Amino acid sequence: MLPPSRRPMMPVEALPTFSLLAPPYSRLLPLDDQEEFPAHPRGFRGAALVWSLTPGGTDAELERAAARPGGLPLMILLPPSIRILRLRARMMELVEETRPHAILPHHPVPDTEELRFLLAHGPGSMGSDVLDYLRWRGLRLDQDTRQVMGRIATLSEELRTLGAVARGLYMSRRALGRRFHDRGLPAPSRWLQIYRQVRAAQMLQSTGRSLGEIARCLGYPDEFTLSNQMDRMVGVRPSLVRERLGWEWFFESWLRREWDSGSLQHPLRGFPPAFKVPDRDQDPHAAEPENEERAERSGEAA
Repeated sequence: MLPPSRRPMMPVEALPTFSLLAPPYSRLLPLDDQEEFPAHPRGFRGAALVWSLTPGGTDAELERAAARPGGLPLMILLPPSIRILRLRARMMELVEETRPHAILPHHPVPDTEELRFLLAHGPGSMGSDVLDYLRWRGLRLDQDTRQVMGRIATLSEELRTLGAVARGLYMSRRALGRRFHDRGLPAPSRWLQIYRQVRAAQMLQSTGRSLGEIARCLGYPDEFTLSNQMDRMVGVRPSLVRERLGWEWFFESWLRREWDSGSLQHPLRGFPPAFKVPDRDQDPHAAEPENEERAERSGEAA
């Protein structure tokens, strides 16, 4: 895939089936039918795939949209209303298979400012949106674990420490850690931290607040703590996150790092084989409390 800066600009009268919305978000960029997507989330930070739907759409188009890489959100542009009845029978299939970030009514000339706005705002419901994203990526979880993960996402809006979250779940920290460990998932503290980081990313993109204001709002002692934790967890700095819109690429970058480190034991679609699988039989909290307590004192896991 050509980098966005080297792509030809697309005339408004020639909207292809697939196009790319990428920084600086001023125009839609054409995407060739046979063009391959990057294999790593770094290849499309802040980009979105735009699918101009037609009643005569093929199964190949559906497959391409559904099998796009993780971290690349999809925006569906509907055809004119006079033609949409022919698509009604397939709409639920389209939504279930492709998990679109947004579905927009038809417009002869798509408004890139509207698309940019939609890309910068989300997720609407942290728990349900993240769980839906994980299911689309191929992570199958039992219902109890889904509920626990959803509750952690909800509690992370107000609570800053894993101990407080565990109390909110009426579980001990050890029992909570064991549940995630036994299912090959990153430790609960990691989920608590990434939920807070996704909120920070959303605020960076959708508000004009300074990094210091966002850090204080989310319970970090200062902007340096927030920035350093973001760099360690996701591999990016807030300045880049503010420019590269969307939360999916940000969350996907974290998933990829957890997979590469062995904390995530479930290979998601498109991930490379694991090179090293750590010993998952050890106690999930054997070495965690000291590091976690230190982080909580500094505000990083707070």
